[in-house]
Amino acid sequence: MPDRDQLLAFLERYVPIDSNDETTHGRLKAFVSVTNDCFNRDHPPGHITASAWIVDRHRSSALLVHHRKLDRWLQPGGHIEDDASVLEASRREVAEETGLHAVEVYSEEIFDLDIHPIPARNNEPAHLHYDVRFLFVADPDQSLRLSEESHDLRWFTNAEIHANGEGRSINRMIEKALSTLGD
Repeated sequence: MPDRDQLLAFLERYVPIDSNDETTHGRLKAFVSVTNDCFNRDHPPGHITASAWIVDRHRSSALLVHHRKLDRWLQPGGHIEDDASVLEASRREVAEETGLHAVEVYSEEIFDLDIHPIPARNNEPAHLHYDVRFLFVADPDQSLRLSEESHDLRWFTNAEIHANGEGRSINRMIEKALSTLGD
């Protein structure tokens, strides 16, 4: 499992871009500070997850997976397993959910944070995902491999993503990638 103190150090360096991001940052940091078991997916109120925003070199498109359980187009991501860090969990999720192995981590610093509700299903109660996101760059010409966790995966242009209406969280990552990555 990742080191909680290491995650807190990463969170200390994170710079929110606006008041909403600042609120999310504060809530996530408080959760990690007081929750010894923050990486455990069986922790009832919620747990840390890791995800990856994968863009092409020109920042004109991003790779999304159509999540089977949530029935939405989202960035690859998921639960912490035996990963050494949240970044390593994010990298593992990229490989598992897309088949991509030739991806470049843009920065080892946190790219984005999000807290979102997960609805109750079967024997799993509703809970929160405290999602820690990292930015990756990949060549869209690489072959992709669909995982059993998804209905589909594909590259979308930024305009297509906006048109899909997946929400503020996804749109924020488009804007952050455009302002973060240099030409």
